[in-house]
Amino acid sequence: MSITTEQLRARAADTFWLRLAAVALPLLMIAPAVWNGYPLLQWDTGGYLARWYEGYLVPSRSTVFGLYLHYGEGFGFWINLAVQSLATLWLLQLTLRVLSMMQTFRFVAISLGLILSTALPWLASMLLTDIFAGLSVLSLFLLVVGAGRTSTQEKVALFAFTSFAAATHSATLGVLLGLCVAGLMVRPFMGKRLPLAGLAQASLSIVAGGLMLVSANYALSGKLAWTPGGYGVAFGRMMQDGIVAQYLNDHCLRERYKLCPYRNELPATADEFLWGKSMFNTLGRFDGLNEEMGYIVVHSLADYPAWQAGAALRAMGQQLLHVATGEGINGWIPHTYGIIERYIPAQVAPMRAARQQHWDINFDDVNRLHVPVALASMLALVLLLADALAKRRLDDLTLLAATVTLALLGNAFICGVISDPHDRYGARMVWVATFVVLTAAARRLGEDVKAR
Repeated sequence: MSITTEQLRARAADTFWLRLAAVALPLLMIAPAVWNGYPLLQWDTGGYLARWYEGYLVPSRSTVFGLYLHYGEGFGFWINLAVQSLATLWLLQLTLRVLSMMQTFRFVAISLGLILSTALPWLASMLLTDIFAGLSVLSLFLLVVGAGRTSTQEKVALFAFTSFAAATHSATLGVLLGLCVAGLMVRPFMGKRLPLAGLAQASLSIVAGGLMLVSANYALSGKLAWTPGGYGVAFGRMMQDGIVAQYLNDHCLRERYKLCPYRNELPATADEFLWGKSMFNTLGRFDGLNEEMGYIVVHSLADYPAWQAGAALRAMGQQLLHVATGEGINGWIPHTYGIIERYIPAQVAPMRAARQQHWDINFDDVNRLHVPVALASMLALVLLLADALAKRRLDDLTLLAATVTLALLGNAFICGVISDPHDRYGARMVWVATFVVLTAAARRLGEDVKAR
């Protein structure tokens, strides 16, 4: 069969875009770190880095992620960013392939769209668990829906990636667990659209992630335990809503709590209480107050159910709107600086030379684009689902849109209700909505071209 000139040109164009994707996209995906001159750091980074050296558990700091960072120290952590960049691009192209939409030009265009208009490259450039929150939603989706269209090696890689992502942060594990539960609940109505084998693999990956975390905790600390701190974070949110003060006022006359003498001096925000100079420090922080905070959290749920429900719904709604890029990526991260100086002195010079440490990063202009794109993407996601419902269309892209919508709601509930609304929690997940919207737009454009 002879090849026409037009086919040769198409092949040449595809080869060009393939080479561009292979060389440029991995670098563009971590362009903020390249521009910064060093991987981006955040306040929480130090807590993860210290796990290998300190050998004990601290609240909300996964030892699994700490080990992941530790093995990149000798390379200035650039190997970690390489893993994050390549994993991102791998999951984007694999999702497009499972959706039967993988074309090199389309993949490059969508990737560039995400790099330019979302928090994705900033997440991939940072030494923090956040990049794995959104990526794990795609990997879980591929384990379930793409079970029949991926190779054995890809299934193994997806299983391992999802397990690792679940082990990096309890909120990520919670979102993934919620998606699996939702999948099992609706499967009787969807049959083959949600393969039982895929749901089983996805569920087992979360179990494996939990075992991975407990094993790492035991290996580093000698304690067979989950990462501590859940009650403290929830307590801070309830304190901010005024629930803790009311509980103490109602109970301190007949019950003795360490916080009773301070019930009229509680800080206005959870961040001030947990991370500022408050009575939390005076009373021994998590070691001294964890049991009391847990007791108050559980019993205040029973004492004020309506108040708790109203506060939870407000926090969830607020979290959905908190989507700005860059929270915590500034020059004031003394804890992380201290950890690097104490345990990784070879990294002090390049770290101190980076733009971030000179306060040269400002997200005002970035968020003039990112915030509207994020909010519009969530709205477009809802419209996409409404259109699919009206037309009774249940294809793979609709399933992906539904999965991402549930992930956004689950993330908003877990982070907003248990913790407190923060832009960081929204930005780490909302870019996946933009990916779905760009993919839907690309499909529509392709259908229009064919129709002509």
